Amino acid sequence: MDKVNLVSGMRSTGKLHFGHYMGVLTNWVNLQEEYNCFYFVADWHALTTKFNKTETLKQDKIDVVLDWLACGLDPDKSTIYIQSKVLQIAELHILLSMITPNNWVERDPTLKDMVKILKNKDNISDNNVQMSYGLLGYPVLMSADIMAMNAAIVPVGIDQLAHLEITRDIARRFNNIYKTDLFNEPKPKLTQIPLLLGVDGQKMGKSFNNDIKISDDETTTSKKIMQCITDRSRARKDDLGHPDKCEVAFKYYQAFADEETVKEVEEECKLGKRGCADCKRQLGCIVNNKFAPIRQKRMEYQQDIDKVYDIINTGNKKATCEAEKTLAKVRDAVNI
Repeated sequence: MDKVNLVSGMRSTGKLHFGHYMGVLTNWVNLQEEYNCFYFVADWHALTTKFNKTETLKQDKIDVVLDWLACGLDPDKSTIYIQSKVLQIAELHILLSMITPNNWVERDPTLKDMVKILKNKDNISDNNVQMSYGLLGYPVLMSADIMAMNAAIVPVGIDQLAHLEITRDIARRFNNIYKTDLFNEPKPKLTQIPLLLGVDGQKMGKSFNNDIKISDDETTTSKKIMQCITDRSRARKDDLGHPDKCEVAFKYYQAFADEETVKEVEEECKLGKRGCADCKRQLGCIVNNKFAPIRQKRMEYQQDIDKVYDIINTGNKKATCEAEKTLAKVRDAVNI
């Protein structure tokens, strides 16, 4: 039985962090075995909020792909491509924008999220956010990304279900208007996305300077882990600890350590037999051991960068071929 198409993408933000690894990449790697996966670097989407900051955009795209490959995305199992290299996506975006009611776009949570990013980035109020034409069309472009590959499945967390609904609405509207069954109404592939906080206990993010990058070296990683917030109620090393109140460090143990170690840490913490500094030093070793093979693989790809460009170019061609099959049917349906 043929595998159905699955599409997911990530903005070209540069080097990825532990939050990306736990929240997205481990899931993407597993999905490769079950679906015909299309994974894209969303450089057009990046322009919606960083149109005036493109100095590092080309390198950012390469860094994203390097992290993907290092974490286990297999170009023999998945199509890895750059959004802007598949021009059929832009063509489909234009055609879909002609049939998408304006109020659908304005109420879409994806757009609201992007406005928040702009507001936080520039420290301005909602009323003063300058929304570009491109930003307003963000939800339609997102739909074009999915529909160009005629994906049947899109992996999302439960909080992202509403993001996918506009794509389903647009696909249904296109089929109804043009009396066709061309487009799938893509179904969500619900995933339990663990929330890995930054070292300061806030949402992990590059712009917050609280992230640990997949590609960080061992020394940098250990230093950042020593900054992790723990149990704020503990004043001394031998105070009884509360792992459930350990805001960051214990959650990292749960994410990266084996079950036996987690249990040992939890018991010793509760009994006041280990201090937070010693606990974080051990955590640093565990994390560095966990990511050592990933970082080694990344370095190998980086030293053979032509191979990475070949992977991307091959993926661009495969995605273009798949999108062109869809667009040929779209043009026929629209009589354009």
